[in-house]
Amino acid sequence: MRQKVSLAFFLTGIVLVPAVAYAQPLPGIDLRVSATETPGQVVDSVKLLVLISLIALAPAFLLMVTSFTRIIVVLSLLRGAIGVHMTPPNQVLIGLALFLTVFIMAPVYGQINENAIKPYIDNRITQQQAFEEAYKPLRAFMLKQTREKDLALFIALSRSERPRSPEDVPLSVLAPAFVISELKTAFQIGFLLYVPFLVIDIVVASTLMSMGMFMLPPVMISLPFKLLLFIMVDGWYLVVKSLVESF
Repeated sequence: MRQKVSLAFFLTGIVLVPAVAYAQPLPGIDLRVSATETPGQVVDSVKLLVLISLIALAPAFLLMVTSFTRIIVVLSLLRGAIGVHMTPPNQVLIGLALFLTVFIMAPVYGQINENAIKPYIDNRITQQQAFEEAYKPLRAFMLKQTREKDLALFIALSRSERPRSPEDVPLSVLAPAFVISELKTAFQIGFLLYVPFLVIDIVVASTLMSMGMFMLPPVMISLPFKLLLFIMVDGWYLVVKSLVESF
């Protein structure tokens, strides 16, 4: 009985002593909307709201106005052409696509940072001016990769006037035109990647049929040869090099 009482006091001391020893006043967090006499607080709050909005919209912008779409589609088609549908896994492909996107878009991001983000943080330009300055390098990048036919399609669908100069092209027209142009380019690259692996599949299937091995799946035999071909030509090096140079 004494052992149990001693154990209870010991456990109580373990819980209470640190709480008493380290008892400190904690900072309170109060989120409320109230009147202020300093305009700087309002400006900081607006900046925080804009930042949260940009973070929420970042995935959509990443897919729509960068090189991510072309890269991830080509990598997915390459995986299907080889015949390994789960290797590399999706996390690896998306991670590689993200790193390549950051590498390719680094000059554009640098211009946005110098011409839009830094001046806006230093209160040298307004929010509207910051958006306009950030759109300029993105517009130049997207126009370079967008086909005139796709751009004309969305201009006609929007029933808007024909832009007199590239500076007059709105983002609502340029973004979808850029995306379908990227998809077409990605499928063209994917077709070229499929051809050599398709030849191996045809040769293996024809050989098995001539030998009378109808019950043996050709994929089991062709997969090692496709992997061997991809390794011998240093496939990842060539694919990544082609993707980066295509921009």
